[in-house]
Amino acid sequence: MTIDRIVFAVAGTMILLSVLLTHYVSPVWMWLSVFVGVNMLQSAFTGFCPLVNILKALGLKERQPA
Repeated sequence: MTIDRIVFAVAGTMILLSVLLTHYVSPVWMWLSVFVGVNMLQSAFTGFCPLVNILKALGLKERQPA
């Protein structure tokens, strides 16, 4: 699995988890979705994503060769 797919999987998981926690625990958990969304938006403009840096440091491949 490449870094791009891992980032999408983690973001999707965090958003779904936030929705479940908002529904069953407290509306305050919606802020987790807001945080993930803002992070994705700023990453689209700046190219900086903290999770990508962590995954690269762990030695994962950025893209598979064509």
